[in-house]
Formats: sequence, structure tokens, C-alpha cells
Amino acid sequence: MSRARAAARLRVPLVSLLAALVAASAVLLGAGSAQAAGYRYWSFWEGNGKNWEYATQGPSLLRPDDGTVQGFRFAVSEDSGDADQPRRAPDFGAICADTPAEDGKKRVALVIDPGTTTDAPDGEKPPALRTACAQVAPDASSAEALAAVAKPLRYDDSAMLCAISGYPRTGCGEQVSGDSGSAKPSEPAKTTDDQDQGEEGDGGGGPSVGLLVGIGAVLLLGIAAVVQARRRR
Repeated sequence: MSRARAAARLRVPLVSLLAALVAASAVLLGAGSAQAAGYRYWSFWEGNGKNWEYATQGPSLLRPDDGTVQGFRFAVSEDSGDADQPRRAPDFGAICADTPAEDGKKRVALVIDPGTTTDAPDGEKPPALRTACAQVAPDASSAEALAAVAKPLRYDDSAMLCAISGYPRTGCGEQVSGDSGSAKPSEPAKTTDDQDQGEEGDGGGGPSVGLLVGIGAVLLLGIAAVVQARRRR
């Protein structure tokens, strides 16, 4: 068989192989580049004197000391890594300036930030951000301090905080589609009462490490096949 004829016969499977590699890569990259879904919920924060830190315990478990600042922010986020902070500094002196200390009570400064219209459920408008100084019993939890100044509160069956001062009217930790921005009911994956949200890792929307490894494996197999085919010429 002439070299020209052999090369022609070899070209067809090589072209098919390369086309398959391109298609596989496109599928994998497309799956990884789709924007990840987020969750619409009230996140819980602690002030460290200057900045906000994502709380590692839920408000029903945490028992703040006198002089503590706590924050609640309603927004859509994938995890604690990209959650929006309250838009007011954690300044205890400013928030509790008009609430004098009282024997047998502690003061907890609260920043309640309902977020923006972008993150609001359909048909609802977020109320204005506000601050409050709760004066509660020394052993009161953060949830009890919040209840003292921001009723009505709404919780779901798993004790997840769903609404503060009646906002939002419905929904609780619902998943929001990354493609359409629409919300759909979902098991709450971002609660402030039953898990440490700091364990959530990937906040990006690009290809994951697993996808990149998969693409690399496909390409390596394709290269090996090409080498094998050339050796058989």
C-alpha cells in the first residue's frame, strides 16, 4: 500500500477523534462555567470591633456577652465565602448610645439589613436597614435578643430563621437558579441554626478541579491514540 493511501486512511479516524475531543471538552467546560445556584436567606454575623465575621454558630445557640454587636443580612449567596455583609459598621457605642446599662441585664447591639431589591423575592420590597439595642437577660441567646426588638420572627420546622420583622412574607432558604435568577423550593442548605456554613468551599462559577482533570484525561487518551496510530503506519 502506498504511503499516500495509508495516510488518507489514517486521516479519517484522526479527524473523528479530534472532533470527539473538542465536543467532550466543550461539554465539560460548559457544565463548569454555568453559574452555580445560590440560596436566599438571612445570614448571621458577629462584629469584632471593626469588621464583620461570619458567625460559626446559629443565633439560637450563640449567647453573646454584654457589649456584643450582631448582624443579620438578607441576600442571595452560594455560601459563607461570598455572603454579603451587613451594610452598617458593627459599632456598639453608636447603636446602644441611647440605651443605658441596667443591673441584671446585658445589651446586645443589632444591625438588621434586609438587603436590596435585587435579592428580594418576587413581589416584595425590602424594608430599610435598621439598628437596635436589645436589653435582655444575661443568659439570653442571640435569637432572644433579636426577638426582643424585631418581631415577628418566622422559623421553619428545622429552626432555620426565615423572616425578621415579617420580611420576607414567604419562603425560607429557597434555592435560586444561577441561570434564570428564579427561585424554587429546596432543602435549606444554608442555615444559621443547624450547620457551620464556613464549611462550604467553592464560591466561583468557573470549571471545578474535577472538570479540569476530566478534560486532561480525555486529551491524554486522545494523544495516546494518535501516537499508537502513527506507530502502526
